Formats: sequence, structure tokens, C-alpha cells
Amino acid sequence: MASLQLIRESSEAVERQSQSPRSPEAKLGMKVEDLWDVQEPQLSPSEKLNACFENIPVSAFPASSSRVIEIKSDTTLAEAVKILGENKILSAPVVNVDAPEDASWMDRYIGIVEVAGIVVWILQQSEPPSPRSANSGTSAALAVNGLTNAAGVGILGPEDAQATSGDFFEDLTSSEYYKNTKVRDISGSFRWAPFLALQKSNSFLTMLLLLSKYKMKSIPIVDLGDGKIDNIITQSAVIHMLNECAGLHWFESWGAKTVSELGLPLVSRDQIIKVYEDEPVLQAFKLMRKLRIGGVPVMGGDGKKPIGNISLRDVQFLLNAPEIYHEFRSITAKNFLLAVRSYLKDHEEDTPIVSGMITCKGSDNIKDLIMKLDTKQIHRLYVVDDSGNLEGVITLRDVISRLVHEPRGYFGDFFDGVLPLPANSRV
Repeated sequence: MASLQLIRESSEAVERQSQSPRSPEAKLGMKVEDLWDVQEPQLSPSEKLNACFENIPVSAFPASSSRVIEIKSDTTLAEAVKILGENKILSAPVVNVDAPEDASWMDRYIGIVEVAGIVVWILQQSEPPSPRSANSGTSAALAVNGLTNAAGVGILGPEDAQATSGDFFEDLTSSEYYKNTKVRDISGSFRWAPFLALQKSNSFLTMLLLLSKYKMKSIPIVDLGDGKIDNIITQSAVIHMLNECAGLHWFESWGAKTVSELGLPLVSRDQIIKVYEDEPVLQAFKLMRKLRIGGVPVMGGDGKKPIGNISLRDVQFLLNAPEIYHEFRSITAKNFLLAVRSYLKDHEEDTPIVSGMITCKGSDNIKDLIMKLDTKQIHRLYVVDDSGNLEGVITLRDVISRLVHEPRGYFGDFFDGVLPLPANSRV
């Protein structure tokens, strides 16, 4: 029997070595597999995964096929939004053009600029007209009269959707604020000073915990030698890596668990932040910016079934394609979805907002969930019941959080140097 077992293990090893990994991410999965095989047998599967990822440096994570996109501090807001849109990213590190050539990374970068942050900043800075002069000023100024608190927690009503009708966003994007303000001028709205980064020697476990428990959507990896960003690891990149690990023992063992078995969704039906189809679309972006979430479902008239999803990446359509709203008397969440879907179909672009709601059920396994998230290039899946009623939401962060756990005292004083932070900021 022992001899038979040895032959089987040897055969499996030969087969595994003969199968060339499909990608750099799959090679990384093989490293985890090798480490998994030598872990102490008394460790639980969760402890084994923690130990494996602790022994892999973040430098092993495959670099993006494209270069790291950086934005110079003297770039205008209009140019910055164009750069982010063309590269299909939500944010980018800002390089201080006044920093010396030999500056450390802390002096070289002034922070990370976000599309949503630019929109909110413009609305906050615009001068509203006098309340006694309701008919004066441009359509943009009139709209801003009710929207300068866009970063607050108040609720926008139907009148706000009407205020942003017609040429509102065209007026906004042609304003002096938008055309002349430099990215460095809004650095006070950045979340980090300059930002939280990891060195190449930091562990995979550290990176996974920051992307999950500590709610970071991306992590720059800096090269201390040249003071520059060497790589940026995102939640989406980690999910893609996991999808490439299909077929490996450690992943198949974990991925066979159902959504419910892993305690998902973490956010239940009553806790989901949502907007309704007749609410102004700015309400959706306002909630995402304020509550640090990446998307919200748009609920239909019955309040039970979602008709679509608006994500943070969709804010680009308010600035990059304002002409698509000409025919709408008000830009409600529903009208926004209709306008953007029509625009993208005309331009033959296939994005999540075109394909509509992508859902799952509590009985689905985590492997299938990861495949959906990766192949559809989305950041969340909505959990529905058999009737299509919304039951919960599962994000990239939620999936990663079920892969590893934080050992007691793991970070120590790791966050002490992340100062100063803007008020109400969270890691």
C-alpha cells in the first residue's frame, strides 16, 4: 500500500511538472502549491494558506503588461480625466514635477488622484448663485446651487436630477475650473499623504490583508533604490491570479466551498447601499465617494429587483461624454444607465454597464464566483434569490478576505508612519 501511494504521488509530481503554467499568475499559484505541500500537517487549511502567502514576497506578483500610469502634478483636471479614461483606470499616482531627480518616493509623489474626487471637488468649488436669483447664472451654476454638498451625507431629490438636465455637464466641463485647475491644486482632496505603499520585500500576506480587511483597492509597490513605483497591485489583479490557479490542489480545495459556507455575502439585503431609478445619478456617485464603496445597485420601481449597477468607473461618462444626455430632461439613475448603454453600443464597446446585472446565488461555489468576476471584469456580484430579488452583494474585497486572516499583532506599528491623513480617512 505504501509503495502504491509513493507511485501515485510520484506520478502526480511528474504530471504537474510536465504541465507548463498558463501564465505568470499560474506560476505564482504553483509556488503556493509547493509551499502548501510542505506545511505542517496539523495546520488547518486557513493556517496553511496564511503560511504560504507569508513566505512569498510581493515582488513575485506579475507586473502589469502596461507601464504604471502616472500623472504629473501640473496636469490640468481635464487632461487628468482624459488620461484616466483612456487607460481605463479610476486613479493614478501624482508625480511632483518640482521634486529633484534623486528624490525619495515620499518626496517624488504627492498622492493619488481619483476621477470621483475630481468631480466632487469641481462641484464643491463652483460658486452657487444667490438663492434669490433662481433664474441667473449658467445651468452649471444653477445645478451646483443644490449640489455643492456632494461629499456630504444628505439626500439629493428629484429637483436635483432636473437641475442637472440638458447641458449641465457640458457647461461644467467647459468651465474655467475644469480647464485651468491643476491636479496639484486639489491635493487636499487626496486620501493619502502621499499614499500607503509596500516595498518589494513585504509579504504576499501583508498585501492581501491590506486589499481585504483594510479596504485598499490598490497598493503601489515601490523600489527604494530609484524612488519610483515598480508595480501597482489591485484587487482585480489578485482575483485574476486566483482564476489562473484553477486546477491546483490548494485552490480547488478552497474554491469548492459555496458562497454560504464561506460566510458570504458580508453585506445583506438590508445593509446594501442602493439608489432608486428615479433618483439623480449624482446621488449614486456621492454615496460611493462618501462611503468609500465601488458601486451601487439601481433598484426598480418595486424596490426589490435591481435593474442595473452603477460603479465608480462610470463617473467618467459624466465628464468624457457629456453630450449623451442632451435628450434627457433630468439625469436620473435610470436615464444615466440608458444613455451610457446606448453610447457604448454605438461605439461597439462591451463593458459591465452594457451587459447589465451579473448575479449569483448562495449555493454557487467560490471558484465559479471568481471566474465570473475575472472574465466579466467586474468588482461586485449581486446575490439574488430564485425570484431575482436582491439578497446581498459580494465584492472583490469580500472574496480576498475569505482567503487569508490576520494573525494577532501582525501589523504592529506598520501604520504609524502613514501621516498625515485627511479627516475621516480609513486604510
